Amino acid sequence: MQTIEKKSSLFNRMLIAIVSLLVIAAIAISFRLAFPEGKTIFAGQRPTNLGIQSGQLAPCPSSPNCVSSFSQTTEHKIEPLTYNSTPAEVMAKLKKVIQSLERTKIITETDNYLYAEFTSALMGFVDDVEFLLDEGKKVIQVRSASRLGDSDFGVNRQRIETIRINLNKI
Repeated sequence: MQTIEKKSSLFNRMLIAIVSLLVIAAIAISFRLAFPEGKTIFAGQRPTNLGIQSGQLAPCPSSPNCVSSFSQTTEHKIEPLTYNSTPAEVMAKLKKVIQSLERTKIITETDNYLYAEFTSALMGFVDDVEFLLDEGKKVIQVRSASRLGDSDFGVNRQRIETIRINLNKI
């Protein structure tokens, strides 16, 4: 009898936890739909380690929600973007590709660096995406990282691959 009561108590606690999470998600989604351009509780804070540091982009954190062409770990490694035009032309093309994607805001751009924020449609999660032109190797190094959470369900990797495909089409 005691085992049944323990199972029932555990089930009730799990049910309460799941319902609580669903309520929080419903409130967050409602807020996002009511204020689509506003910041959400899931936007997080802009990292302080962005930009060019010693000729590279910041390393990925240990969580799996980041990809970088500078990374040596299989989980985070992604190939840089390649190009066959002039640096000015490829950066203009890259900017055009990024601006064609939804919920994207370019924050910083120079002759060899571009930083943009990508915001998810439903919950308003923000990912920080950086591009660093390496003129000597004729590549654009990339880094795409989620600000919050642990898993990104492959969104950062897919984003870079989409940008690669679109950049090659132009």
